[in-house]
Amino acid sequence: MNQFNEYSAIAQVAVRNTENAFINQQKLRDEWKPLRFHDMPDIDEAHNEYDQFRRVLQKSGANIIDLPSDETLTIDSIYTRDSILISPKGLILCNMGRASRTPEARSNAEVYKSFGHKVAGEIVAPGTLEGGDFIWVDEHHAAVGLGPRTNKEGIAQLQAILGEEVDLHIVELPAPEHPDDVLHLMSIISPLDKDLALIYRTLMPTQFIEWLEQLGIAFVDVPEAEYLPMGCNVLALGPRQVLMLENLPGVKSGLEVAGCSVTTYKGLEISRKGEGGPTCLTRPLVRG
Repeated sequence: MNQFNEYSAIAQVAVRNTENAFINQQKLRDEWKPLRFHDMPDIDEAHNEYDQFRRVLQKSGANIIDLPSDETLTIDSIYTRDSILISPKGLILCNMGRASRTPEARSNAEVYKSFGHKVAGEIVAPGTLEGGDFIWVDEHHAAVGLGPRTNKEGIAQLQAILGEEVDLHIVELPAPEHPDDVLHLMSIISPLDKDLALIYRTLMPTQFIEWLEQLGIAFVDVPEAEYLPMGCNVLALGPRQVLMLENLPGVKSGLEVAGCSVTTYKGLEISRKGEGGPTCLTRPLVRG
């Protein structure tokens, strides 16, 4: 049975590899600046990094769905979490806050449907919603970020699809320095287990922390110096079994003290240059 949280063992996960997202060096050269990557990825190094990343997912036992290339998609399509949400009623197609990513939801949903997933609903304009702004805490509690990529209308549509049985906590996010930059809810929190989450406390609203504490969740804090290198972007492969970027010793130590088993990967080309860590690179479809 599918568990609706962000920490149960991943049974099925969708990814789009570098061959199908970055395509070639020319596509990277054309798109990295307009999409506000920090630098242009190197295609050969990106392939090497992604192969390592994918091997970790394979070793975890997850069934991997490889999403195909699509001429309507940009290099952002490597970050598969954002286009689709999962829910007890089925998939929820997002209307992306970045317009260039709009085609991703339908393209990816067609693949998911071929694996037996049904669609519960779709966020439509003027509503916007991105997957990085949503987390399941448990089947009856979820949180959504209100910010540059997810607006009030998108959240209202989301609540209508989820129904009254889900307590949807709205988290107001600060504006990024540039309107095209991204600050998702998962930029400040990564659930690790039923009673543990990694957080960047500086940007966590007090009401959100109190709501999580009422649900019995304790925290590991991201050190200030490791936030910008994406120290808060950690993927739970299972309860306290986490995958994170390398060269974040403070976060790694904090997780290990909390009883987590930590695996790291090199993500300069596929993660840091595009601001998309392991949660962004994956769309878990079935956990449990």
